[in-house]
Amino acid sequence: MSAASIKEVARHAGVSLGTVSNVLNRPNRVAPATRQRVLDAIAELGYVRNDSARQLRAGHSRTIAIVVLDVANPFFTDVVRGAEQVVEEAGAMLVVCNSGEDRARERRHLELLEEQRVRGVLITPVGHGGQPDLERLHNRGIPVVLVDRESGRANCCSVAVDDVLGGRLAMEHLLEQGHRRVAYLGGPFSIPQVADRHAGAAAALAAHGDTGELRVAPTDTLTVSAGRRAAAELVTLPVRQRPTAVFCANDLIALGVLQELTTRGLRVPDDVAIVGYDDIEFAGAAAVPLSSVRQPREQLGRTAAQLLLEEAETGATHRHRHVVFQPELVVRHSSDRPRR
Repeated sequence: MSAASIKEVARHAGVSLGTVSNVLNRPNRVAPATRQRVLDAIAELGYVRNDSARQLRAGHSRTIAIVVLDVANPFFTDVVRGAEQVVEEAGAMLVVCNSGEDRARERRHLELLEEQRVRGVLITPVGHGGQPDLERLHNRGIPVVLVDRESGRANCCSVAVDDVLGGRLAMEHLLEQGHRRVAYLGGPFSIPQVADRHAGAAAALAAHGDTGELRVAPTDTLTVSAGRRAAAELVTLPVRQRPTAVFCANDLIALGVLQELTTRGLRVPDDVAIVGYDDIEFAGAAAVPLSSVRQPREQLGRTAAQLLLEEAETGATHRHRHVVFQPELVVRHSSDRPRR
């Protein structure tokens, strides 16, 4: 059974289309008796207003989209939760799109969102790409805010964390614990956060002045399974060459490393210390609680959504801002034992 149309409601109530429209949008303009007759017709026919079509005709939408790299990553779950709080308070709806770290998939999402004329887009782009697609959205008057990514674009707001500092904090902690053979696990390096965290760790090691070693063990994804595979390769090294500590590009990699080391009978942190990144909820709840570099995840989402709504309201007069939060090292048992 097809949905009733507004014309059928008008015919059933014996009024004009304009009267039905006024009941739906400006009920105070309609006499109480007439208004009730229209409402009765709506109830009897089961009419449902096409709000999206109405919004498109008006030239705006109450839908905001957020495009994330990996919807399965708890980090992005928390970012989305923060953004959703702000969006719902503004009377709008947040739609989540997952690029899966796939550039072509990201492009398809953005094309569809442009066709739907969403009110704005929050996005963590895949790699350094996406600039032409984001520029096209801007030219169509659709605001874009980069999330967990610094922006060099003058016409786009961004919200990020100082990941170079985060990498430095992790490495300085491991150096203070007496570690000199450290491995950095994560990838791909086309993801700016992965590269920045490595850069911070390398800079901290260089500044320390010792002849320490930072071995890079790249991964193809930032997942638990990738962490397990990377750890399995590291433990095949001779004991005197094996890293005594690992700094992981995110907590999922770190959890995979912890699983693999435990399976192989290695002790954490006695044999190998571990530091992750993001400080997701699972980090502190792991069998061996993980040290991690904490990001203000929900605050990232809230701030990004606030900037987007501000731009959507003010338009061309909006002053773009680039907000950078500071990370914090949270030390737990996985690294909290000085190496002798």
